[in-house]
Amino acid sequence: MFLAHIAVVFGALYSVYAFPSSVQKRAVDFFNPVTTGGSMLDNAGSGGGEPLNVIISGLSSPAVLTDDGIINYAKAIRFSTECLGQHLGDPQSANLGDGNGPVNQTVELREDFGDPNLGTCLESLIGGNHFRIFRQNGPTANSGALFLAVSKEEDLSQQHTIVPDGYNIGRNELVNNALGTTSFGGVSYTTVAKNITGLLAPGSTGVNHGIATDGITTLLVVTIN
Repeated sequence: MFLAHIAVVFGALYSVYAFPSSVQKRAVDFFNPVTTGGSMLDNAGSGGGEPLNVIISGLSSPAVLTDDGIINYAKAIRFSTECLGQHLGDPQSANLGDGNGPVNQTVELREDFGDPNLGTCLESLIGGNHFRIFRQNGPTANSGALFLAVSKEEDLSQQHTIVPDGYNIGRNELVNNALGTTSFGGVSYTTVAKNITGLLAPGSTGVNHGIATDGITTLLVVTIN
């Protein structure tokens, strides 16, 4: 009886302490980067930053938050990897206040116009929506959340600069694609959204290209069905 009691206690302690990062990762939607020295603007390398205007919650299904998982989810909402795997331009970085400091984007995904294999080649030519992903997983703020810098850009002849009001437009288009039930590759998702104010300051201060934003960040919680 005594040994059985000890086993129960040990098992309880093991479940609490053996996997602290996974427990913490599932505890919150995200941590506000600004409160721990980070920023809700990434570093675009031109003296300004792109707003991190969509967050995929750390409370989403864990498989969604992996590298492969977010790419499959992106394909379910009409985005895909870059044309023939080729990327033009330098990666951008972001400091999410998680103790990792500035970290380069995990991946950049582009609108695929319904063709996940070659559609992003069309986006590279005529412009469209795209986003960069940054993961909050450092030692001081390990939410596992994915912070997205979403924007709509001009065509190749305009060097892919952001369209007027392109940060708000890009965010809204992505969210509209994501809401409700979507699927790709045999995986079905349900996405709900909530708009948050107070993370990003409205206006154009510090924003790349001087394009003003409305200050709204949209939080997405994505659940695999």
